[in-house]
Formats: sequence, structure tokens, C-alpha cells
Amino acid sequence: MPASPSPPPDEVQLVVDGVQVVVADRGGSLLGALRDQLGITSVKDGCSPQGQCGCCTVLVDGAPRVSCVTPVRRVAGRSISTVDGLDAGVRADWSSALCASGGSQCGFCTPGIVVRLSALRAKGTAVTDHGAVERALQAHLCRCTGWQTIIEAWDGLGAAPTERDLDAASQRATIEGGAPQLVAPAVAEGRGGFADDTAPDGCLVAVRAADGAWVVGESVEEARSLAGKVQGRRTTVDPAPPLAVPEGAWDATLRTSWVEPGYLETDATWCEPGGEPASSLANGGAFGAKDGGHLGPVARELADRHGRPVRVIWSREDVVRLGPKRPPVAGGALADGTGRLVVVRTPGIADAVARVAPGLVVEEVDAPGPPTSAHPRAAGWAEAVVLLAGSRGSTVPVVGPDGGRAEAAIVDGRIQVRVAAGDPLDPVVLRSYAIGAAHMAYGWVTSEGLAVDGDGTVHDLTIRSFGIPRAVDTPPIDVEIDPSAGPPVNGSDAVFAAVAAAIWLHQGCPPDLPTRGAL
Repeated sequence: MPASPSPPPDEVQLVVDGVQVVVADRGGSLLGALRDQLGITSVKDGCSPQGQCGCCTVLVDGAPRVSCVTPVRRVAGRSISTVDGLDAGVRADWSSALCASGGSQCGFCTPGIVVRLSALRAKGTAVTDHGAVERALQAHLCRCTGWQTIIEAWDGLGAAPTERDLDAASQRATIEGGAPQLVAPAVAEGRGGFADDTAPDGCLVAVRAADGAWVVGESVEEARSLAGKVQGRRTTVDPAPPLAVPEGAWDATLRTSWVEPGYLETDATWCEPGGEPASSLANGGAFGAKDGGHLGPVARELADRHGRPVRVIWSREDVVRLGPKRPPVAGGALADGTGRLVVVRTPGIADAVARVAPGLVVEEVDAPGPPTSAHPRAAGWAEAVVLLAGSRGSTVPVVGPDGGRAEAAIVDGRIQVRVAAGDPLDPVVLRSYAIGAAHMAYGWVTSEGLAVDGDGTVHDLTIRSFGIPRAVDTPPIDVEIDPSAGPPVNGSDAVFAAVAAAIWLHQGCPPDLPTRGAL
């Protein structure tokens, strides 16, 4: 006997960006309705359904709300505003201000931030009330900018933009980010060409089930439901370094934990039948932490099998379990620059260390845990710089493998940075990347880590469990740019290493990272 047809899904009426619309209610979220049904891609999915990164923030009757944990049926009949629905002048002011301050690098987080801060400004919050801005930003995660330039955009909202060469700015951003990157006001509105945003209409969606199989549905929410996706968790176990310091009478020792790179756009691609997959890298390269092509063969095979274009998407939990991490290390060093560094086996890591610390003997060992890579920002050689600074008891200017040079110091609770990266090309972008690198170094030394058990299973799977410093946690960062002669080179990686060393020395060189200590 043939099965009875399923009843049609309920319908929900909404006003979205000033237009009356009807969406199907399949028990899903407002985010799913906006992206999958209405095609509004400025609303980003960075952690769905964790509700912790803020990338999907919209206004519901004028109040900010995280749409990935808002059931669409709960907002029936209400007015929804995305960044696209803001007053055109307001949107242009925010886009211009963020571009002018360097407060938007990849542009994935900023649409949600613009929505929230525009609502804060509309309430009459004083321009000088940075405390209110920092509290509002607690609902968001930004990995690129270090927050400071976003607050500077709040200060500069509505100011006339200064003349800039945005092609030169884009060139500097590409050098610092390690992948092609666009600098333009539209980037702050989320228009950086992210892979999942560029997929054609009518795509099937493939997500990864717990057993590693790919499950295909008509939408992200349907595919996740079919896959039996379980919400990520946060453990109460503290992260712990997995390796032991080699024996020796060392002047300094250092052990690092597993850490999550924390890029916001989860890995995604799409492919037409018989076509070439889109790269997972969009406006920026996640500072080397993201593989641009590993999902492509999956998308091609599924598109050919189903005869339709297919989007392939990792969840936030997939990124944490399966995405590459900087390899943990354990080392000891003497004041003369010699020593031993034990590191989780990683192709290319020994060469990375040797370029800046030839006196360290590198021993690679196997350890259970997530995959590792030598590509995340300054992986291996920053650890060597920090360890040698501790063995000397002082910092020295750091010269990165690309030739960028940086110095850092902690003065009266502020992080002070001087960077030389050849022709600056665009000082705004170079400064922004230096501030972001300093923020990342501060988190790496003081607070970031993943709980990984003895079997190598990651237990921290939510955005908020990574330990990434919030705006309210981040010390002020001062950057001085040395406009040195020569071709432009990457400077922010040297800033990362120099700031990490300065913070570690300032804290008295605790042997294990994260130190759990503030400035």
C-alpha cells in the first residue's frame, strides 16, 4: 500500500527587511529560513546551532537576536531586519567606518556585529561609552581584528573617509592573511565571496554524520536532522599539555596545549555535476589554519552521483575534531640558544623551527589528538621564539621567516608593538593585522586551549570553550609601523611571536600554556 503523502509544512508569515514573506516551518530556525529559503547570505552560520558566535545576529522588532537558536515559528508575524535591511545610510556609514579603521578583515563576523551595534547606537548610547560597546560584543566572536579596530569604527561612525588606495590595501591584506583578500566597505556587509554564499540555487546539502558518512538533504537543517547531529559540548576539564619536557638543566622550559584556530567560516564548498569544486578559502586564508580543497572531492562525487549541485559543509564540531591544529610542543633551552624541542609529529615543523632557532634540536613524536599542521600562524617557530626569550630572560626583535620584523613590550597593562614589513602599502591594514596578531598571541599565552583526553578525543566543541579573549578581556594594543625600505612582506606573524614572548616574560615564564594569567 503506498505511503500517504506528508502534509504540507506549516507556513509562517514574516516581514524581512521591509518585505512581507512566507516561509515554510519545518521545525527549523530563523537562520535556516533566511539563508536556505530566502537566500539572504549576509546572515552567516559560524556555529549553528550553538548560538555563541553572533554571526547570525538579526533584529527582531528592533532587538538583536541570534537567529540560529530562534525557532522560525516563534517570530511569526514579526519584523526581521538583517544588515541588508538597515537604512541605506546607516549601513553605508558602518561599512565605511569598519573599512577605515581596519575593523573588518575577512568580513564574516561583521554583518552580525553591525546589526547589534547599530541597534545600540539607535538606543542613544554615547559614543564615548566603550564599556557598553564591549558588553554588546560579548555576544560575538571575531578572530581577525582583536576587537580594538571595531571599537574604533564605533568612534568614527559617520566620519568622511580618507583617501586610500584599496588595491594596495588588498595587496597588504593578502600578504598578511596568506590568501587572496579584498579590502572594501562591502566586505563589512559579508560580501567577501564565501564558499557557501556563492552556491547556486537548487543545491542539495551534504553534512557529515557521526560515523563519517555524508548525509544529503534539501537544506542544511534537513541534512543535519537526517545525520542525527548532536549539539556540541563544553567539558569542565582544563586543557593540559600532552608532552613532557625533555630532561636537562634548562634555563627555561615551555609546554603548550592543543588550541583551536577558531576561524569563523566553517569549511564549505559546492560543485556542479561534472564541474570543479569551489575553494573553501574565501576572503582570507584563516591564517593558514584552513585547507582550501579537502572537501572538494566529496562535493564532486556527490554532485555526479545525484545529478544536482551539492553544497558540502562542516559543522563547528567537525572543524574542532577534524581541522588542523598547531602542534603542541614541550621544550627546554639554555641562555646560549641551544636546547631541545619535542613536538607532535607534523610535516614541515622541524624546518619552521630551524629557520629561527637553529640551536634547538627538534624531536618529533606521535601523540593522540586532532590533526596538526605547520601552516597555522607562526606554528613551531613562534614557540621557539618564546622559549628562547625565556632562556635569555629578555626579548629581542623577532624576524620572521618572510623577513617581517617586530618588537613588543608590556607597559602599564598595554601591549606595545613596533613592526617593520617592508613597504606598508596601506598602514590601516598593516596596523589592523598587527592588532589582530597581538590579540591572538595574548589568547594563546593566557587563555586558549582544548581539553583532549588520553585517547585523543576533543571534548571542547563549542565556540565559547576555546578560551578566545573577548573585547572586555583584551588589553589596549599600541602599534607603531616602521616604514622600512624594501618589498612588502608579512609582518603580523612576527608580531604574534614577539607579543607572545613579551607576555610570557611579563608573567614570569610559567612553564605551561595557557597560563590563566592576565597582564
